[in-house]
Amino acid sequence: MGKRTDRNKKKKSWWKILLLVLLLIVVGVGIYIWTVVNDVRDTVNSKMHEPVESIDRDKVKKKMNDAEPLNILLLGVDARENDTGRSDALMVLTLRPEEDSLQMISIPRDTRTLIVGRGNEDKINHAYAFGGADMAVQTVENFLDIELDYYMRINMEGLQELVDELGSITVQNEIEWSDGNYSFTKGPVEMDGQKTMAYVRMRKQDPNGDFGRTERQRKVIQGIIEKGASVGNIAKVGEVIDIMGNNMSTSLDFEDMRNLLSDYVNTRKNVTSYQVQGSGETIGGIYYYIVPEEERSKVHNMIVN
Repeated sequence: MGKRTDRNKKKKSWWKILLLVLLLIVVGVGIYIWTVVNDVRDTVNSKMHEPVESIDRDKVKKKMNDAEPLNILLLGVDARENDTGRSDALMVLTLRPEEDSLQMISIPRDTRTLIVGRGNEDKINHAYAFGGADMAVQTVENFLDIELDYYMRINMEGLQELVDELGSITVQNEIEWSDGNYSFTKGPVEMDGQKTMAYVRMRKQDPNGDFGRTERQRKVIQGIIEKGASVGNIAKVGEVIDIMGNNMSTSLDFEDMRNLLSDYVNTRKNVTSYQVQGSGETIGGIYYYIVPEEERSKVHNMIVN
């Protein structure tokens, strides 16, 4: 009888030890996740978050809390040393959570329009160089007669590091070409960071010229969104945010990003894209892209309706 009691005591002791070990693991993982999340919060709010006066934050916060459609201006900036840089890519992303849809509309960088705050017409990508994100937001809002809720500025040079951290991205390539270092076949193409930069920089071999390049930029952004949304490793999320902190500014704060991930993440399931249509014209010896009023009205309705 005594031996059975001893055995039962040993079994209970092992269960207690096992439960204690599991508890320590859970607590340890919890502390680790809490540390990473706080590091991410600090990086976003101190290094990336840059609000602009032209966007009413209280109004936008309410829209996000109510899971209403959001319009985000994406600026792909080619920033060189000691230079503000021009917005090499301009896209309006419309996220509609009730439809699980994401619409990406590209605005050609040579589009001639009024630069809000300067009072003259110029290429739309000059707005960022003249007045930063605030002037770019106001100029795009005026051009399409829409209301933007957020903006995101990404340094195109930082794409390589970001893609490498994600591992790779996959895009659906439309034309076959080679630059001597990389060959791009038609169909799905998997790319690391260096190959991604070669993909977005090519112009001369594309029959659509700069418009083809804009389309490839859009595909890369979509590929990054797809891969980024599927990153499940909490440590990798921290590393990705660190890279973005060095190459990105946005009016989104940490709470906004968290809400986007919880309420808007499924919008990536149904992605549509469109490029603003117009025609080239030389005015005063300078090439511009002229967008007729009917096209601007059409794009306005695509975003608002």
